[in-house]
Amino acid sequence: MAKQNQFSFLTSATLLVIIVCASETLCRPLEEEHLLKQHEEWMAIHGRVYKDTAEKAKRYEIFKENVKRINAFNNGKDVGYKLAVNKFGDLTNEEFCASHTSYKRRPTGVLSSGGAKPFKYANFTTIPAALDWRTKKAVTPVNDQVGCGSCWAFSAVAAMEGITMIKKGKLVPLSVQELVDCDNNDYGCSGGLVDRAFEFIISNGGLTTEADYPYRANDGTCNTAKMANPAASITGYQDVPANNEKALLQAVANQPVSVAIEGGGFDFQFYSSGVFSGSCGTSINHAVTAVGYGKTSGGTKYWLLKNSWGTGWGESGYMRIQKDVSSKAGLCGVAMEASYPTA
Repeated sequence: MAKQNQFSFLTSATLLVIIVCASETLCRPLEEEHLLKQHEEWMAIHGRVYKDTAEKAKRYEIFKENVKRINAFNNGKDVGYKLAVNKFGDLTNEEFCASHTSYKRRPTGVLSSGGAKPFKYANFTTIPAALDWRTKKAVTPVNDQVGCGSCWAFSAVAAMEGITMIKKGKLVPLSVQELVDCDNNDYGCSGGLVDRAFEFIISNGGLTTEADYPYRANDGTCNTAKMANPAASITGYQDVPANNEKALLQAVANQPVSVAIEGGGFDFQFYSSGVFSGSCGTSINHAVTAVGYGKTSGGTKYWLLKNSWGTGWGESGYMRIQKDVSSKAGLCGVAMEASYPTA
């Protein structure tokens, strides 16, 4: 009888272990199966095709870790913005930075065109509480630089399109590819500086249209015939006083402004919505265009930035980033190296 009881106890314990182990074993594959399916669906949506099974396995592991980190962030404390799995889902942050951030810092002593000039908007005091240049039809649709490091060209062109609309009353999409191919002071898809782009535009007599010289997302031979037919021009450019969000506000209240930011962090890579307030430094490496500013219903002030990573990133290609922070440089260095064209 004792042996039978001992056997019954062992059997029950063994069954309990089997049941527990079976449950854990089932849980793991179910989560993995879901992630594998999510990766396949993501590949289909974004047209991603890998060269072989080894590359696919490698990209899946990166995708899986990114998804887990995004979910953990979104399920954590509410900080005013959200992340989402976008087209960069299978890239490490290092890979993303290498292909999508390419702004070159200004050399020491660079001045606005024509030498040092007083800040044009220094005495401007009529500043609206909120402004969105899109509503004034001074902003063209968001584009995608793809794997070409041409953010500097997109930023300069967006600012030029804005001032052209303000001065001429007509919004004309201008050629980014002309800058990538023809501006020898910059480095095409390997990066560039917005101020040098403005200098090229001035010396060239303007830019042709996007329709006439369309974007190809690669370095090409300059089409000089297209250069000879500018659709818009600028007379000069000015740098906004550095590390001064008030001065940046005065400029943006008058026209779209090119700005540089440190835009390579994980939260930048997967930013989806809300007012970005995440951690970032002032090692500026990406150029965008400030096309407005405002304040949320909760009182958080923000800059409205037009990016060049396509409409699938952020708020349909835009980011709201916290304004008037304690750092003089602004969040992510947004107030460090801003400039605008004059016309």
